[in-house]
Amino acid sequence: MSKKIYECIEIKDLKDMLNKTRAIYDNDIAYKIRDGKDSYKTYSHEETRQMVDALGTALIDIGLKDKRIAVIGDNSMEWELAYLATVCGTGTIVPLDKSLPEKELESLIERSEVEAIFYKDKNEEAVKRIKLLENNKLKHLISMDKKQNEEGIYSQAELIEKGKALIAAGDRSFIDAKIDSEKMSIMLFTSGTTSASKVVALSHKNICSNLMAIGSIVKLDRGDVVLSVLPIHHVFECTVGFLFSLYKGAQTVFCDGLRHIGANLKEYQVSFMACVPGIYERILGMVSKRFAKEGRLEKLLEQEIEYENCSMEEKREIYKDIHEMFGGKLKTMVCGAAALDPKIERKYRQLGFPLVQGYGLTETSPVVGVGTELEYKTGSIGKSVPGVEVKIVEANDEGIGELLVKGPSVMLGYYKNEEATKDALQDGWFHTGDLAQIDDEGYIFIRGRKKSVIVLKNGKNIFPEEIENLVNKVEGVKESFIFGKQLSDDQNDIKINCKIVFDRPVVEEVYKVFDDADINKVLSEKIKEVNKAMPPYKAIRGLLFSEDPLIKTSTNKIKRQENLDAIKKFEL
Repeated sequence: MSKKIYECIEIKDLKDMLNKTRAIYDNDIAYKIRDGKDSYKTYSHEETRQMVDALGTALIDIGLKDKRIAVIGDNSMEWELAYLATVCGTGTIVPLDKSLPEKELESLIERSEVEAIFYKDKNEEAVKRIKLLENNKLKHLISMDKKQNEEGIYSQAELIEKGKALIAAGDRSFIDAKIDSEKMSIMLFTSGTTSASKVVALSHKNICSNLMAIGSIVKLDRGDVVLSVLPIHHVFECTVGFLFSLYKGAQTVFCDGLRHIGANLKEYQVSFMACVPGIYERILGMVSKRFAKEGRLEKLLEQEIEYENCSMEEKREIYKDIHEMFGGKLKTMVCGAAALDPKIERKYRQLGFPLVQGYGLTETSPVVGVGTELEYKTGSIGKSVPGVEVKIVEANDEGIGELLVKGPSVMLGYYKNEEATKDALQDGWFHTGDLAQIDDEGYIFIRGRKKSVIVLKNGKNIFPEEIENLVNKVEGVKESFIFGKQLSDDQNDIKINCKIVFDRPVVEEVYKVFDDADINKVLSEKIKEVNKAMPPYKAIRGLLFSEDPLIKTSTNKIKRQENLDAIKKFEL
């Protein structure tokens, strides 16, 4: 378990968090919002809390006390206000994935029994159609974009003004509302198809215990600037980005899109970011591209070796021009949601960027472990956060087994799914389904998903993620998917196969091959080189080539079963 580094304010629920920090942060900027090409609007922490109180009061006034309320849309201050105004005294919040097709959105609204939904303009036609259906309880549509109410649609902005008037007239229904910190207040759908997705039930206690644990080991201070990038309906961005920023008195800014991430980091002088591996790879690519263009890449690589043992502060000065590419303020960088290639992780730290890996799940609110400035190892997700216990069960000879988690951040259970809850929660321990090792010092190394392990005829276990990391290093390979293929009637007679998604322009430029047959041939030769670096039983025996991206979740995790189903369908 990690040692606490920083003092944190004790909070029992999110309303308590807003109230206890209100006077402390007061006029500090909570949000900086683009209001034009070169103009911005800012909102203080006090103004933010006033808007939460007003919106919550108005929601209760229209009959939503103790009701379920959904929110869907791009990352925005309006989204965050809707979340807080719901959970801090009105009812239960149901964050939904903005990329859901209408049919899936319809199903989740029905399953969660929501009676109101906050939405952005692009979802308006879909939610209006869904509201007319008889198989759900949806009654109220609340637009986060409209400035005024329209027939059948509330404006969030107008509700806030209405709430302010109600409070001025003495309405304290929201302000004085009591919070049951152990009751289900957040309903989150796991990734997967509509029918297969489970609903994770979280409480204020779950979320707040995680906020305090993160705050005691991850550096975020008043005045720091947090870049909101990942989909906010996902608990990683919601807790580690949005809620953590308010808890610690930081300022939140919103990314204009992935292709603008470098510009946004510089423009807003971002000091804290929590992202997925693909984004960190993209940022590093910007550095390599610029230095290659300027003819300085070889010198940069030489410097990395020469200055490897320098302190982070010294490296920041040595590579000052690289840091200034991204605003010069980045001091805390967390990578989560998927495994980061240790080579990429090492590269960041060589350049003076304090990048650490973290790990968590929706069911754990989410953070289980994260590296810190005091306790860090390349390739590890750190030690478990304060207050959270971990252990390995059913370990093999290498010490790899399923990771179990216990602590106050572990979910209440899966909503209306007793069987799944009993499978996942046993004697207070949550079974993550992830395979891991824990070394003698307590550092956790994630090795893959239990369900994705391929067992060969000789009893050896293959972890697809391990081989995919090697394949993905081949120049011209965008991503890969390792799967087992049965070669005979013997169910254990399995050989390793790989689907490779290649980048045609890169392959053509690097290898000077242009038709599909030659591309397949040159990449096949590269895979033979990968095979030489592994024991024979791990060798890739079959290859598929494609330019179509793998099927993934909104946080870029590979959906293994769906990709496998697509391959089987293609082969038929």
